[in-house]
Amino acid sequence: MSRIHPAAAHVFPFVVLGHGEAKYPRSRLLESSLARGWPGLLVERRAHPPGPVPPFTSSYTEVSLLVRGVLTVTRRIEGSYQRMLANPGIIWLSPAGAKEDFLVIASEMAEAVHLYLPANPFEALVNVTDDPALEKAELLCCAGFYDPLIEQIAEIVLSEMRSESSAGRILIHSVALSLAARLLHRYSSLAQTAAGLKQPQLDRRRLQLVLAFIETHIESDITVAQLAATARLSESHFSRAFKLATDRSPYRYVSDRRLKHAKWLLAETDRPLTEIRRACRFSSLGNFSRAFHRATGMTPSAFRKTSGRFRAPL
Repeated sequence: MSRIHPAAAHVFPFVVLGHGEAKYPRSRLLESSLARGWPGLLVERRAHPPGPVPPFTSSYTEVSLLVRGVLTVTRRIEGSYQRMLANPGIIWLSPAGAKEDFLVIASEMAEAVHLYLPANPFEALVNVTDDPALEKAELLCCAGFYDPLIEQIAEIVLSEMRSESSAGRILIHSVALSLAARLLHRYSSLAQTAAGLKQPQLDRRRLQLVLAFIETHIESDITVAQLAATARLSESHFSRAFKLATDRSPYRYVSDRRLKHAKWLLAETDRPLTEIRRACRFSSLGNFSRAFHRATGMTPSAFRKTSGRFRAPL
């Protein structure tokens, strides 16, 4: 990786002309931040049809997050073969210069967010830290993981893209730095060295089985015992391993997924609020409304009235 120079810390508007179209020629662009000229970050929402994506070598760093859809995705990047059942929130990292030999999407990917950063995403951190190891840090080719902070960053930039605020450029600069820092400390060669190459507590295959179980039973009672049995681990071991893998306890993860499911039901169906409350396993409509308001800043009824802003265009 090239040496970082102080001049690199100056952030210019980041314009990735034609990159998404070149990599995903069969996809449908739903929304883009291109016209905003944001510093250090370009964001796209895309819908991807089933089938293969042509081989591609990226000129930029790409962070992709699935928003809607449950499907199997297979890819080989830099000689690493990755196959996974993708659920909403799952993330793929594609470093600049990494050769993606193939990418196959088994069924329709209704919506994905693609966050593009400069080729060296860590250059923007040069004024934030004086760690000399930063110059040698490289992003890893990771896939099939969940990260609540990256998911939150995606939600923030999507919100700003839909409804521009007066301080939007400052906000985007801040979250772009936060994203780069997260990648550095969790998904880089520097993080790998710091972790001493320790083995994960919950391997990807078992994690995918657990997450698929949650999605399948999202409207049913779910217990830690059921999830631990799916992973074939003891309850205590499973709870610790799950939090290490997702940064959330099983309870918090299921709660977050049910609130996201409630948002989808409110926006995309005409099911009554009482039925949605029961589907998302809340004991009363009052508890559902309070939890929903804490998570979104809106009541379920208000969210439903304005939900047209959250739907992908046809």
